Amino acid sequence: MSKQMKIILTAFLLILSAAASAQDGKGKAMPRISSSVPPRTVRYDLYVADTTVTYGKKIKRAIAVNGQIPMPTLTFTEGDTALIYVHNKLNEETSMHWHGLFLPNQMDGVPFLTQMPIQPHSTYIYKFPIIQHGTHWYHSHSELQEQIGMYGAFIINKRTEWDIPTIPVVISEWTDMKPEEVHRSLKNANDWFAIKKGTTQSYVEAIKTGHFKTKVNNEWKRMNAMDVSDVYYDTFLINGKNQNVQPQFKAGDKVRLRIANGGASDYFWLTYSGGKITVVATDGNDVEPVEVDRLMIAVSETYDVVLTIPKNKRYEFLVTPEDRTKSASLWLGSGEKVFAQKLPKLKYFAGMKMMNDMMDMSGNMMEMEGMKMQNQTMDMNAVMYPESLDLVTLNYGMLRSSNKTTLPDAPWKELKFDLTGNMNRYVWTLDNKTVSESDRILIKKGENIRVILFNNSMMRHPMHLHGHDFRVLNGQGEYAPMKNVIDIMPMERDTIEFAATEPGGDWFFHCHILYHMMSGMGRVFSYENSTPNPEIPDPELAQRKLFNDDREFHPMARIGIETNGSDGELMFANTRYRFSTEWRIGFDKTMGYEIESHFGRFIGRNQWLFPYVGWDFRKRTIDPLDKNIFGQSLAPGNNVFGQKNSKNFRQVFHLGFQYTLPMLVFADASVDHKGNVRFQLMREDIPISKRLRFQFMLNTDKEYMAGFRYIATKYLGLSTHYDSDMGYGAGLTFSY
Repeated sequence: MSKQMKIILTAFLLILSAAASAQDGKGKAMPRISSSVPPRTVRYDLYVADTTVTYGKKIKRAIAVNGQIPMPTLTFTEGDTALIYVHNKLNEETSMHWHGLFLPNQMDGVPFLTQMPIQPHSTYIYKFPIIQHGTHWYHSHSELQEQIGMYGAFIINKRTEWDIPTIPVVISEWTDMKPEEVHRSLKNANDWFAIKKGTTQSYVEAIKTGHFKTKVNNEWKRMNAMDVSDVYYDTFLINGKNQNVQPQFKAGDKVRLRIANGGASDYFWLTYSGGKITVVATDGNDVEPVEVDRLMIAVSETYDVVLTIPKNKRYEFLVTPEDRTKSASLWLGSGEKVFAQKLPKLKYFAGMKMMNDMMDMSGNMMEMEGMKMQNQTMDMNAVMYPESLDLVTLNYGMLRSSNKTTLPDAPWKELKFDLTGNMNRYVWTLDNKTVSESDRILIKKGENIRVILFNNSMMRHPMHLHGHDFRVLNGQGEYAPMKNVIDIMPMERDTIEFAATEPGGDWFFHCHILYHMMSGMGRVFSYENSTPNPEIPDPELAQRKLFNDDREFHPMARIGIETNGSDGELMFANTRYRFSTEWRIGFDKTMGYEIESHFGRFIGRNQWLFPYVGWDFRKRTIDPLDKNIFGQSLAPGNNVFGQKNSKNFRQVFHLGFQYTLPMLVFADASVDHKGNVRFQLMREDIPISKRLRFQFMLNTDKEYMAGFRYIATKYLGLSTHYDSDMGYGAGLTFSY
């Protein structure tokens, strides 16, 4: 056989193979069309600028690119060269990350890691070859800009592509709250998001639903209320609209949706009123077509799906956040509307009971004996679903690559990480270390890297690796699917592996929930013996800037103004450290004032232990005849240890520690420089009902307090309490 004939035969077999792999899930080959355009350099100019939008109830600031949200869909064909000019018209720095793309390290778009940020009113040029295909997306990697508009689809067509209508679908969320305030509120463990979503799981709600014991067990194990998402959002968007209409389809038509979850923190259920959903690709990689009734798309994942329009009607492709608070719709076809079934509210107390059973008293997730928790094949959240479960739901075990994905023969390096976190203080880590607390992980070009991940937290985490695809070991052997994002459910142990094929550089590996990443949940894979990155002229400065994200201090405050006086607290806290100042000021001059300050560090994965140093200054005038409501004298006396207390005047330094007890009660023990010992128990946030909170305090100086706070708005509450020193009071409490 001649060389020319071999080339022709090989090309013919490749075309047959491609056609055989491109089916609609029913064995029918998809029609194909070849690109006659030779590989070329494709230029885009992206103008990043401030704008205002009214997606929610208010006019709010957003960031638009070329005047639109989402950012423009960038379309290439495999073999092209991308030439992208990013013109930063903002008064702040920005960046652009090309999610899921294989490209030179300095083009990856992570500020202070692969490049310095794009300065205000300047232009940066990204140029890289397009050496893959599939559905990808791009977004800012600077601060929290992704939350307010900087996300868009990045589509790479094959040289021979399907000849059916294709629609890029970018899913996102919108909050009227500034993203910086969202992040600060999460750090402050503010109840407002739960109140807005209806997920408070208070004691009154527990009693009404027969879950009082479940609630007590939950708090006995020092856990907060069950939740599946962090943030309350005002609306959800599909390509920038809550209701997106595509009327051009008729009965029998097929349409491919290239779906990217560009949301900052939400997972989404995808359902279709026109029948089955055929999944044909994930994270830009083809899989053998699989039909399902629904699927969940994790934060930053992409899926290609094929839908059929059964009749000349308008069918709803429904997008529902995992917490099921609202939804968004893509309507396909014209005529009578056919609605997808709405997903009912989750059964949170059932989820709480499940979590109680899964977590021990040390705060660790317990792997169930005889259960192999991996690849979403056992959906632990199913106990919360009120709907019928006789539905085919996609999981990773069902994904099978269209091609063999075995890695080349090479030395192996194995790494293990526990995904760890603390909902009380909103700290997210790997092996209880943030990015700033860990060294780069050195890998060598030519190695195969195996990473074993165990989710030892109560939330799902979509872990994303920059610049590489990895195999998800899911029982499909040589045909394990390739992805760049893996969603790991609580208590799951998943294994991924990838070939270290890049010539060098630093590559980010992180949770793609934006607020988890900013809290420190990530690592940096660094190729050994990499040449210096010319985009990072000062590596030490860049590293300090990179570490600033999870080291940031957040301000918090509680200020009460009641008829008997004012009490409150100001606090600055980050991942590990906290500085706080408390005060109590009586409006009656005889009650005086007290100011107490602490600075300390949280210890341990759960951060239950907080050693501190501090000082306490107090001054007041008490008539020896004054008594409290129990007839006890308010004059100074001895504490319970027989030491003289200093209720009228003290000015001391002290050492101590706080420890979180079962039922989320804080125990505080301290000794001052005069040798006086004080022990105190307190809790401020016992959820009586959806908006009513109870608090109490008592200590060995024979001081005590109890009161209630009704949460009226995010920042304001109605409050009343009795204080052993200040008496009764009622008024307002401002919380920030």
